[in-house]
Amino acid sequence: MNTATVDDGHGHAGTMSLKLFISTYVFSKDHKMIGLQFLFSTLLWFFVGGILAMGIRWQLAFPWTDMPIIGGRLFSAEGGQISPEFYTTLFTMHATVMVFFVIIPILAGAFGNFLIPLMIGAEDMAFPTLNMLSYWFMWPAFICIGISFLTPPYGAGGGWTSYPPLSSVLSAAPGSVMAQTWWLTGVTLVGIASMLGSVNYLTTIIQMRAPGLTMFRLPMTIWSMFITAILQAFALPVLTAGGVMQLLDRLMGTGFFIPEGLVVNNSEMLSGGGQPLLWQHLFWFYSHPAVYIMILPAMGMVSDMLSCFARKPIFGYKPMVYAISGIAGLGFIVWGHHMFVSGMNPMLGMTFMVSTMMIALPSAIKVFNWLGTIWGGKIQFTTPMLFSLSFVSMFIIGGLSGIFMAATPVDIFIHDTYYIVAHFHYVLFCGTAMAVFGAIYFWFPKMFGRSMNETAGKWHFFLTFVFMNGTFYLMHILGAVGFPRRLADPYHYETFKQMLPMNQFITLCAFAMFLSQIIFAINFFYSIFKGPRVGRNPWRANGLEWFCPSPPVAHGNFDKQPIVYRGPYEYGSPEVDEDYYPQTQPPPEDVSEGDDTESGGDH
Repeated sequence: MNTATVDDGHGHAGTMSLKLFISTYVFSKDHKMIGLQFLFSTLLWFFVGGILAMGIRWQLAFPWTDMPIIGGRLFSAEGGQISPEFYTTLFTMHATVMVFFVIIPILAGAFGNFLIPLMIGAEDMAFPTLNMLSYWFMWPAFICIGISFLTPPYGAGGGWTSYPPLSSVLSAAPGSVMAQTWWLTGVTLVGIASMLGSVNYLTTIIQMRAPGLTMFRLPMTIWSMFITAILQAFALPVLTAGGVMQLLDRLMGTGFFIPEGLVVNNSEMLSGGGQPLLWQHLFWFYSHPAVYIMILPAMGMVSDMLSCFARKPIFGYKPMVYAISGIAGLGFIVWGHHMFVSGMNPMLGMTFMVSTMMIALPSAIKVFNWLGTIWGGKIQFTTPMLFSLSFVSMFIIGGLSGIFMAATPVDIFIHDTYYIVAHFHYVLFCGTAMAVFGAIYFWFPKMFGRSMNETAGKWHFFLTFVFMNGTFYLMHILGAVGFPRRLADPYHYETFKQMLPMNQFITLCAFAMFLSQIIFAINFFYSIFKGPRVGRNPWRANGLEWFCPSPPVAHGNFDKQPIVYRGPYEYGSPEVDEDYYPQTQPPPEDVSEGDDTESGGDH
């Protein structure tokens, strides 16, 4: 009999048909289940990306030695040694997995899907079927990238940027043509999935807010998701079109990016008449806004957590909204700073340099607003608060190092060094990933109706924070002396031999940081089933998501229509005795009317 035993989330076991199981947990149209599908998928890929990073770090610390993992054959068929070609595949796949399969989908896919309807008082997304497809378009991408990694002899090795003519030359190398083609197909499918999600998010936020929820009563999480969706809607079609064009170059012999008379393997000549730099413009026109797609949602979620655990209204709410908007707008006109070493016109380079430096202004506004929020607050050092404070401090380091790279003369020297690696990881791992960890701890009770263990969470934070800085901070020093990235063995240059002990220390910290995530994994999965049950609002927060049950009801989210009377950050209000004032609580003079006197909304 096609039945399965299930738990309805309230401890009541029952049975459901296989068809109902598939429609509820597999091809679900419920935004909460889709958000959880994104969450579990990205956490799995986070583990895969971490394993790939360990392979990179092992080679830099102990070059040409066997890795003591799974018989030494996890990364190579040559007894555990990492070949130079496979090292190129490792950093290609590590970056691809972390950017396209972890950071972007966990922010926009997992938290965007789960939180947007709850935080605006909606029953679901505007287009549930489209929402389901935005997740299931990721699976062909997962498969394509997996195939590209496993294709012999070395897998896709064009870097996560897939620059031609390198990616075109690979098409003539035995065994590499299909690997790079599979890689391009996977990235293109990711772009399609993200475009489907962005349309849904924009429509939902604009059209389905609860009664009384004006745009300037939205929490910063929703503002950041809204602006991120705009970035995706305008930038992703460019990358998707570029991916299709490069696929046509590889499969049908078109010449969009292949230059005239490109010689391959000292014999074969590819005739194209195209421009390799055109790909860089198309790629970075998306991928620099993508940096903000990977950081803006984190900024919004951190803003909500800081206000909640400082027990204070957010400092400068409207300036923060305008700052996020400014970051997004400027993000579209600075893509050329990734191409300073491409030989661009100095006047054009000056334009990109100045516009890049301008982004520091709205970023600084946000930093000072966060500091103003926690200044004088009754700070509760919960696990989400610790991760949020870490995000702010690490983002400052990553942002300051970014100002150096905005200067063309400096970037020309450090562009291909580990200084870039340090900056990128301080923004995206030390910054975004720490915000994601905090958000998981913060909204876990709403997702599963249970709480995670605070003691284990603080150990997870402490170990991750220490080893994370031990891993990435020293990379600034490596980069300052010119230590190159993307080379399997820089030590054959006499200049860099003295850098080996520092790389070994970095690698030991990286392995310790990786192992520290075991605490998180055990805490996360144990708490799903055995964590203490919580009520609707365990953090005593003000947002609409805490007005519905934990976890929310399967369809509709709310057991009664929420009506909004104020903004989301009314902590310490003199109008009420408690230190929080929920958005759904009527003003004192309206208490007699109750908070369900109106129904419906602009759905």
